[in-house]
Amino acid sequence: MRAKQTAFVLAVVFVAYAVLIGWRGVLLIEVGTPVPVVLGVAVLVIPFVGAYLVWREIQFGRRTEVLARELEAAGGLPVDDLPRRPSGRVDRAAADEAFGRYKAEAEAAPDDWRVWFRLSTAYDAAGDRKRAREAMRTAIAHHDRTS
Repeated sequence: MRAKQTAFVLAVVFVAYAVLIGWRGVLLIEVGTPVPVVLGVAVLVIPFVGAYLVWREIQFGRRTEVLARELEAAGGLPVDDLPRRPSGRVDRAAADEAFGRYKAEAEAAPDDWRVWFRLSTAYDAAGDRKRAREAMRTAIAHHDRTS
């Protein structure tokens, strides 16, 4: 739930930023001379690009949550029982061992979204966020094909 609250707060902050920066772009365009007009248009593009990126992240989170609920209902959600260091981070050796199991599952059933979801959690536990997101996107794509 805390992640949703954080995402909501960040979205509100982004909207405030987009309105403020967008207003500055309008003011620059109203000057009417070429340089400020070009800068104003460029400044107006920033909120649109930002809004698109925020929208994509929210969609990714929502779709991931749908998969997690479905997997939990089926009893296939991986249990977070890996040992942790005093800092709260997962022990790297344990994460690497779990990763090996989940990777073998994904290689054995490459079209099953469930194994890709579990592989994503293993990547995340191992600290590889980029590959975790990649594996989750694969899980979402496979889930969409089977739904």
